Amino acid sequence: MKFKNIIGIDTGKNSIDFSFLENGEKKLISQVENSVKKLELFYNGLKIDVKETLFCMEHTGIYNYHLLSVLQRHGANIWLENPIQIKRSMGMTRGKNDKIDAIRISKYAYLHQEKAKLWQPTRLVIQNLKLLMGQRSRLNKAKKLIEIPVVESKEFIGKEQYKLLKQNCKSTLTGIKKDLELVTAQIKEIIDSDETLKELFKYVASVPNVGLITATAIIVSTNEFQKIDTARKFACHAGVAPFEYTSGSSVRGKTRISHLADKELKTVLHLATLSAISRPGELRDYFVRKVKEGKNKMLVINAIRNKLIHRVFACVRDQRKYFKKDLTFA
Repeated sequence: MKFKNIIGIDTGKNSIDFSFLENGEKKLISQVENSVKKLELFYNGLKIDVKETLFCMEHTGIYNYHLLSVLQRHGANIWLENPIQIKRSMGMTRGKNDKIDAIRISKYAYLHQEKAKLWQPTRLVIQNLKLLMGQRSRLNKAKKLIEIPVVESKEFIGKEQYKLLKQNCKSTLTGIKKDLELVTAQIKEIIDSDETLKELFKYVASVPNVGLITATAIIVSTNEFQKIDTARKFACHAGVAPFEYTSGSSVRGKTRISHLADKELKTVLHLATLSAISRPGELRDYFVRKVKEGKNKMLVINAIRNKLIHRVFACVRDQRKYFKKDLTFA
């Protein structure tokens, strides 16, 4: 669809910059306070045909929330684009500020509008799960930041010094662990209270070594398997899909994964894989066999991550729990 009006948006914590193009020509550049009241006033002042207008912005997490709520209320066409996609499409650029970024986003949207993927809001329960998963990740990072240096110092300092360091952070670590337990319980409670989520979780978590957190991360990142509906697409999104690097007769690079990925999701999948190869079972047997054959350990681990992904998506596709029969799906 061709849009008459293109509005490029650069979102910040305190303010939002807008670049308004009409038929490709610059019409308006404006900065608005990032609050629902001010954004509502600005939108009403535009006096546009919402059907002929495309609003394009980058993913910026919670900073987008006020604007998205206003635009959604008016039934606007919203395009949330990957910042890297916009940056790479511009080639070499000089200078950067919020106003320039808004102009660049509007020009990008104008040139590529036929490829626009219009944003659809996620359900409130998914938004809540995403927030809790983010909080859980930050708590885990805080725990490691405090705990690991103390543990590593044990062999290099005296017993009394180590005892002092350990004692000093004991109450902090206890508090973080309690908070982690609380957040995890809240995640489970949300899933159990929603019939759609509960049904999806039943299929996803039926795959061995896919627990509560891994299953939740998959469901949230795929928006209940609506945004990403195939194992291959999900593997690309999570950064575990191998890609060939060759060109002509001279470039013969190793097949490797892309670094453009959801790093948090990749970490969750990695931990699930480490759990799988640490306990008896066919995945551990597969890992040991391939390593004995001379395969790189990380390549084998990545292959197991892909196995878990394909099993999850097969269960969701067929709407059934995982079961093993001759190590294949029946």
